[in-house]
Amino acid sequence: MASSSSSSSSQFNDPAARRPLPPQQRKPPFMMLLPLIYAPVLPLIRIGLRHNPVWRDRLFYGVLAGAFAHGSYLISELYDSESK
Repeated sequence: MASSSSSSSSQFNDPAARRPLPPQQRKPPFMMLLPLIYAPVLPLIRIGLRHNPVWRDRLFYGVLAGAFAHGSYLISELYDSESK
C-alpha cells in the first residue's frame, strides 16, 4: 500500500509528467474539398467543348459519374472506417 502511494506522489512531483502534450497537427480533409473542384469543372466542360458535342457529353457525364461515385464513397462505411 505504501509503495503505490509513494509512486503516485512521485508522479505529481515530476515536472515532465506535468508538461502538456504538444497539439496534434491537423490536416485538411482533402477528400471533402473535391467538390470545390467538381463545381467549376462541369460548366467549363460544357462551355469549352461546345463545338464538339460528342466529346462534351462523354466527358461531362464521366466527370458527373465520378462526382457521384466520390459522394457515395464519402457517405459509405469505407471512408468512415479509414478515418478511425
